[in-house]
Amino acid sequence: MRFTFSSIALLSLLMETHAIPALAQKGQKAEEILLAARMSPTARPASLRAQIRGEEKPTLLRIGLKDHVITYEFKEPEQILLLKLEPGNTRLLEKKNGVSQTISGSHLNDVIRDTGVTYQDLSLGFLYWPRPVLQGEDTIKTRPAWKIDLQAPPGEEAYGVARVWIDKDSGAILRIEGYDKKGLLLRRFEIVSAQKIDGLWMLKQMRIESFNPGNPDPVTRRYLEVLGKEDR
Repeated sequence: MRFTFSSIALLSLLMETHAIPALAQKGQKAEEILLAARMSPTARPASLRAQIRGEEKPTLLRIGLKDHVITYEFKEPEQILLLKLEPGNTRLLEKKNGVSQTISGSHLNDVIRDTGVTYQDLSLGFLYWPRPVLQGEDTIKTRPAWKIDLQAPPGEEAYGVARVWIDKDSGAILRIEGYDKKGLLLRRFEIVSAQKIDGLWMLKQMRIESFNPGNPDPVTRRYLEVLGKEDR
């Protein structure tokens, strides 16, 4: 099974496979490997039902994919977030009363409702952090993967390093970990399962774990789950 993840984040969907460029396979260039991981997951329009759940009541949402934009729609109260995938970066916006405003600065570290997921997690911005370093190869659930570290740019408050595991064959992001300025684990996102909808591999379940720095046991564990196509 081959699929791609655009997360996390970082909470996007598993969509069509994008092979890692030959240059990346031969030269082991971190930039080339990341290029495949940044490929837009919106090649085909889709409207999906999803939820984020933990011990509390699940938070339901709709996820829309179209024209290089991922839309997250929450209800009760209504909230619309737009993730625009651009060639050099991503932009996360909130739409209120028909007007879209960019979410930036310290607000990126705010938690979205009671989901345990932050706007920073949703933005995918770490995939564009400068000077990625290829740390070698690893195996994630029997899949051979590249392991890449990305250093946080100046001004980033929450994280010091983002570590990404990318499937060597498909370019899929299999796992993401965020570390603080001291190198201690804060957050982990990992694909648990996938499903096929209309001929495309998509996320079925992703596990999201939060940690207190220095403690290997997760403080919270939540799941992002795609429930199926939205009926319209």
